[in-house]
Amino acid sequence: MPLMLDDADDIHPLFYGAPKTTEFKKLRKRIVQNVREAIEHYGMVGRDPAKTPKWLVCLSGGKDSYTLLAVLYELKWRGLLPVDLLACNLDQGQPGFPATVLPEFLEKMGVPHRIEYQDTYSIVVDKVPQGRIYCALCSRLRRGNLYRIAREEGCDAVALGHHRDDILETFFMNLFHGGRLATMPPKLVNEDGDLFVYRPLAHVAEADCEKFAKAMNYPIIPCDLCGSQDGLQRQQVKAILDGWEKNSPGRR
Repeated sequence: MPLMLDDADDIHPLFYGAPKTTEFKKLRKRIVQNVREAIEHYGMVGRDPAKTPKWLVCLSGGKDSYTLLAVLYELKWRGLLPVDLLACNLDQGQPGFPATVLPEFLEKMGVPHRIEYQDTYSIVVDKVPQGRIYCALCSRLRRGNLYRIAREEGCDAVALGHHRDDILETFFMNLFHGGRLATMPPKLVNEDGDLFVYRPLAHVAEADCEKFAKAMNYPIIPCDLCGSQDGLQRQQVKAILDGWEKNSPGRR
């Protein structure tokens, strides 16, 4: 079925106010096609006509999760993704987290959603030694809560906003620092075997997510509220990949 990117009003509200420039239209089309390819290539949609799958779409408020939400709803809006979608934000109690931003945005966009408050930040601060990175424990606690929410909402899968560069960087971090060949798979089954975990942005470049979310003027929430960024190792790997891309465009 062909994908139509119309200038008319028959678009999902998440695309209201989209720039009319040729550059943005090409960007939007590229991202949508990349997501469609990943969904089809990795078999993210079941073939059972008697059951409509339901995905919990995890929304952090960052550029990647906004891009994921918009593109999934665009595909669903146009009849290209036969899946029920429920957006979810997990407020983990980081100091300064703007708790009203996402609920107000989702209400305005007419997106079904669930906002959950769980103070995992206090647990992380208590358990992680001073000076160490919070991200690993924070991610584990977040994932456990998201699985619980997905079960409570009757979801078959959890959709995460990791993009192509996240997957590449994780691969090289594991190779350089862990001595193993492993990365984030675009599709996996959780440890309990009752939920799928999908990464529909697996073929999408981080730079495209950034351009898209900025052009759409989505209310971005920074991921450094807790004072902890992802580690130096990831930044080093990102610099290596940037260097490779500069010397050999398209290598990524």
